[in-house]
Amino acid sequence: MESLNTAIIDIGSNTIRLVLYKYNSKEGLREFGNIKTVARLRTYIQSNGEMSEQGITILADTLNAFKKILDDYEVTDIYAAATAAVRQAKNKDLIIKRMAEETGITIDLLSEEEEAYFGYIAVAHSMDTPSAVTIDIGGGSTELTLFVNKKLQKTISFPFGTVSLKQKFVAGDIINEEEKKLLHQYVKKQFEKLEWIRDVQLPVVAIGGSARNIAQVHQHIVNYPISGVHQYEMKIDDLTNLSTTLSKMSFEQLKQLDGLSSDRADIIEIALEVFRSLMSVVRAKKFQVSKKGLREGLIINRVLQSDPQSFDKNNVFNVNAKRLTYEYGRQNEECLMLTTITEQFYKESCRLNLFIYNEDHLNLLKKAAKVFSLGEYIEQDSSNQHTFYLLANQSIAGLSHVERVKVALLASYKNKDYFRRFSAPFLTWFTREELKSLKDFGAILKFIYSLNVSKRNVVKDIKFEIVNDTIHIYITASKLPMAEIYHAERQKKHIERVFKKPVKIEFIKEGVGDDNRNFSR
Repeated sequence: MESLNTAIIDIGSNTIRLVLYKYNSKEGLREFGNIKTVARLRTYIQSNGEMSEQGITILADTLNAFKKILDDYEVTDIYAAATAAVRQAKNKDLIIKRMAEETGITIDLLSEEEEAYFGYIAVAHSMDTPSAVTIDIGGGSTELTLFVNKKLQKTISFPFGTVSLKQKFVAGDIINEEEKKLLHQYVKKQFEKLEWIRDVQLPVVAIGGSARNIAQVHQHIVNYPISGVHQYEMKIDDLTNLSTTLSKMSFEQLKQLDGLSSDRADIIEIALEVFRSLMSVVRAKKFQVSKKGLREGLIINRVLQSDPQSFDKNNVFNVNAKRLTYEYGRQNEECLMLTTITEQFYKESCRLNLFIYNEDHLNLLKKAAKVFSLGEYIEQDSSNQHTFYLLANQSIAGLSHVERVKVALLASYKNKDYFRRFSAPFLTWFTREELKSLKDFGAILKFIYSLNVSKRNVVKDIKFEIVNDTIHIYITASKLPMAEIYHAERQKKHIERVFKKPVKIEFIKEGVGDDNRNFSR
């Protein structure tokens, strides 16, 4: 698939959302438009099981409004998917027929299994969590999946969501403590029927607007130092404390709470109780939030059918890093050279016992090498500051928030003072030993980056040797590395501080004998 411009319309029980996507093999998948309306279609299901005329009219008006927006964007490829509210309506066939006639939009009615599956697709291809129980709570249904080592094992859909649970348990605007206990007991009982989630002790990954809002509210309360909710992580105690905090607020206070959409003020505590119930049944230690859900699963699945190499659920970061580096002007050849030289440098250091080999450390170094000094795309003189902000404050698929900060600290390294400044808000995230390692790795990448300052990818190999307590670094290059020779000498002070030994650098011509191998001769 060379390129794709498409619109996904997600007709849910609580909201109806239009999301515009574009895809090409270089830039990857990008969202370029996102519009939603709170329709609460679930509330228009009448006692006879049919959706009322008012609800059908709201759906038709919304779709026609979306079509006008699509005309402005000149997007003609439209995929509309409906979930629980339409699925549970006894007159669903009539609804779908009328939408085709009145709006020209054909609606695909997803089954419970399909809805759960596409949620799994989104999580598996956007997070590095290998195994988890996922939960996608909408207005009228709740989908659970179990995946192990990125392979889907089980799916199920429950015919209850935040809106329907509110109708069943809540008498006023927001849930009270007694109603909360009854809801918790009911939901927990439903979850406990599933042997395949009981006591599996895997992370719970939550999908959907309620999960995102819970993460945003918690980040506001704890004064979280970076932005983004994708792969945000909480513990059961965090959810319990948040529940206690929210229960003390009035409906009006909830509507004004930073991080919480006003249209979810009446259902946020309901979602929170469902998440707490699931965590207790699973005995999960981690609660993770996925910003990617049904819509992303639908579009990812569609792209994969035409371009199987477009996503790799087992190497999520690498796929996203390719998009990220392309966006900021770094060619794939440069990324490959930087990661190759970084791996050689680290392994040579370990061979001489300058480091103790650690696979996790090597993987971290290679990730940071891909994006080192990306901020120079914005401004050369302050590239390290731009680099740190860019990497620390955007969701990066395949990186947890802790890993994202680690990569940002390494990729933005300029000197010890800047490292201390950037790491200051995160001192409680890392031990003193971890911070020292991050600082050392940043210094190493600073030196390695100087070996391609001309952007010609001329360095092909690095070898180490210790002679009389001096580290000799032999750098093989395919062409005259004039700029690299100058900058390597300037930056070698960083690795001398790391290794606590003097360093001598020698650039060698590729493919020539020892008698004429040094570029400086």
